[in-house]
Amino acid sequence: MPVDDALIRKLTRQVQAILSEAHSEARTGRMRPDLGRPLEGPLSAIIDHTLLKPEATARQIEMLCLEAKQYEFATVCINSIFVPLALELLKGSPVKVCTVVGFPLGASLPQVKEFEAREALQRGAQEIDMVVPIGALKNRDLVAVFDDIGDVATVCHDHDALCKVIIETALLSEDEKILACLLAKRAGADFLKTSTGFNGGGATVEDVELLRAIAEDGMGVKASGGVRDLATAQAMVKAGANRIGTSSGVAIARQEQGEAPSTQDARGY
Repeated sequence: MPVDDALIRKLTRQVQAILSEAHSEARTGRMRPDLGRPLEGPLSAIIDHTLLKPEATARQIEMLCLEAKQYEFATVCINSIFVPLALELLKGSPVKVCTVVGFPLGASLPQVKEFEAREALQRGAQEIDMVVPIGALKNRDLVAVFDDIGDVATVCHDHDALCKVIIETALLSEDEKILACLLAKRAGADFLKTSTGFNGGGATVEDVELLRAIAEDGMGVKASGGVRDLATAQAMVKAGANRIGTSSGVAIARQEQGEAPSTQDARGY
C-alpha cells in the first residue's frame, strides 16, 4: 500500500495544533542528516544483535558479544541488567551497547522510564530503545506520549546516546502509526523503530516505508521483529531501514558471506 502523504500532512497539522495549545515545544535539535543515511557496506554493519528473552543468561550474553565482535555488528541489544557485562566484553571493540526501556509493554510510568534510561546510560549504555505508551496513544493523549518520549530522548542526548522509539506497529492503526512517528520526531528521537517482536507482530516492508516517509533524512529507521534471513533484511533496507534489530544476526551475516547458516544461529526475537 503506498504511503498516504495527504494523511501524513493532515495528522502533522493536528499534532502541531495540539502540542501548541499545550505549550509543548518541539525538541528536534538533535536530528542529524547522517542518521538517515542509507546502508553503505555489509549488512552486518547495521545489525543490532539482539537477545532480550527474559530467561537470557550471562553465558548467552557472552556468546552474543563474541559474535558481535566477530561479525562487526553495530550493537548488541540486551536487557539493562547485562549492560556492565557487555561493556566489559566489548572493550576495545567498535560494537556499541544498546539496551531497552519500558520494554516490552511501554506501560511504565514516565518517571520510571526516565530513571531506567538514566541508570542504564550512567552504567555505560550508548543507545536506548524505548517503547511508547501505547494505551495513551490509542486514547489520543498526544501530549502524554510526546512528554514520555521527549524526557527519555533528553536524558539520552545528555549522555551523547541515541534514542530509538519503538511504536509497536502491529498494535496500531495507520493513523496511530503516523501519530506515534510524528510525536517521536517532534520529541527529538533519533530513530523510529517498528516493533519489540514480543507483542503479536514484527516489521513489514509497508511499515518501514511509512516510517521512512515520516523520518525523512534527519532520523534513522530500525526494522525489528521477524527479520530472520538475508532476503527479509535486504527488503527492509530497500524499504528505508538503516538499522536492523534481530536475534538472527549470525545467520544473516553468514548468508551475506555465502555461507550456509546453522540451526544454532537464531535464538528467536
